[in-house]
Amino acid sequence: MRDGFGRKIDYLRISVTDKCNLRCKYCMPECGVDFVEHAEVLSLEEIYRIVRIMEPLGIKKLRFTGGEPLVRKNLVKLIADVGSLQGIEDIAMTTNGILLKKNISTLKGAGLKRVNISLDTLEREIFKNITGYDGLESVLEALDEAYLSGMMVRINCVPCRELNAESLEGLAGLAWERNIDVRFIELMPIGCGKSFSMIPSGEILSRLEKAYGACEKAASGKNGEPAQYYMFDGFKGRVGFISPISHKFCSACSRVRLTAEGRLKLCLHYDDGVDLKPLLRSGKSDEEIRERIAEAVKNKPKAHSFSDNEISDAANRNEDNRKMVQIGG
Repeated sequence: MRDGFGRKIDYLRISVTDKCNLRCKYCMPECGVDFVEHAEVLSLEEIYRIVRIMEPLGIKKLRFTGGEPLVRKNLVKLIADVGSLQGIEDIAMTTNGILLKKNISTLKGAGLKRVNISLDTLEREIFKNITGYDGLESVLEALDEAYLSGMMVRINCVPCRELNAESLEGLAGLAWERNIDVRFIELMPIGCGKSFSMIPSGEILSRLEKAYGACEKAASGKNGEPAQYYMFDGFKGRVGFISPISHKFCSACSRVRLTAEGRLKLCLHYDDGVDLKPLLRSGKSDEEIRERIAEAVKNKPKAHSFSDNEISDAANRNEDNRKMVQIGG
């Protein structure tokens, strides 16, 4: 499946819920949000059907997100079911880690290959301030458990000047003692993120070199991999940067997103897409839905315009103004 700019679309990010057990300040207001009513959230059977419909279109990689995906009941069964589809090659999850430790063995047994743990600091009080919960120890225990299980582990950190600017060197040090990737993701001005200041990747890299010495750029990853990785002397793992603001990588974008209420989103920035839930619940055939998906993907935007001087095609598109937890991580 290719979009209108010739990009190969083979990666589907699936938000299984808009609910979360944390209240990260750049993601969700402290007072919370109006969650989607239960009846309007896709059932696990509906999610499986969408994956089954999209697999012949070339979807090979899946990532389960939320909200917090592990608050969704029976998620392990869904992972096992989609993993049985012939064309699905990789299944991953992004989680805040609070519920991860007790679920690692069953997740791995179901076919989960990789886990990204969102973690913005190693300091307990800063963690509590960002998330609204005293859960740092639980996350670190889950990190170790996942790592020891042999699962591929990545740490995702969102640097914010107002929240965790002094915590970044310590986080990078997690890759010194473990063969994991620690990735710094530039904050995008979405929802609550508009209230905070992102720290450019180049600035963080300079700070890390002062702390750990000169680094070497690692070989580029697979096509569509948004992170640029670096190796520091003595580190077992890598440090990566995902830089959607300072180094836009939209030209290599290979992903679309499925929201918890069933909207196939073509770009994080815009509301473009197609509502699949009405098609699923009105008796449309797999082939009819597949055709609608392929048609929609042809209209995937060329690029986001979060901080552009260039206009791109933004003038003709509607910005998605929901909170990140509502869109899907």
